[in-house]
Amino acid sequence: MISLAIFDLDNTLLSHDSDFLWGQFLVKQKLVDASYYEQKNIYFYDEYKKGTLNIDEFLSFSLKPLADNSFQTLQKLHKQFMEEEIKPHISQKSLDLIQSHKEQNHYCLIITATNLFITGPIADLLGMDDIIATEPEIINGEYTGKVKGIPSFQDGKVKRLDNWLKDHPDITLHGSYFYSDSINDLPLLEQVTYPVAVDPDEKLKEHAEKNNWKVISLRD
Repeated sequence: MISLAIFDLDNTLLSHDSDFLWGQFLVKQKLVDASYYEQKNIYFYDEYKKGTLNIDEFLSFSLKPLADNSFQTLQKLHKQFMEEEIKPHISQKSLDLIQSHKEQNHYCLIITATNLFITGPIADLLGMDDIIATEPEIINGEYTGKVKGIPSFQDGKVKRLDNWLKDHPDITLHGSYFYSDSINDLPLLEQVTYPVAVDPDEKLKEHAEKNNWKVISLRD
């Protein structure tokens, strides 16, 4: 059996939030109403950090630009987004951590609430074995602005992982790791053998210290 090394993405492997950065990128590219979109983007990001995000409301907001632009346009935009907004937020410490798990023959998996359009190429860049992300619905080759299945957020991460494990019978949670910065990930942190708080928010840091969980930083 192969053990899992699970990673949250935003503010964990990345030193910023890719969903928030994508929203700000759309504002810079003048593809959305700047004042409205930036205000809502900041509002939802603050709600997420407080652990009070309404995921359905957020996804209705964040997936709309995918439906408003062609698949081809989005692919072009994402390449620019990766260069300008994502690569600067990948630390050497994150890359070294991933490599250390690969050297132990662990299966490296990102589980993130951020949608797969944004995060799939990031997972590829980081050399992940797989990714579980919130899946935007695609019909006839274009995004609809709706969600397919269960968003991988809070206890949704546990449900999505359970379903994923059924399709990967040679992979086990025995000896597993999960790295996260956020109290939103507490349901999954409590499922693994080795929960690790990474540059944690105040609530997670308090919980980690109380339960003697390892606390690390991946900031350069």
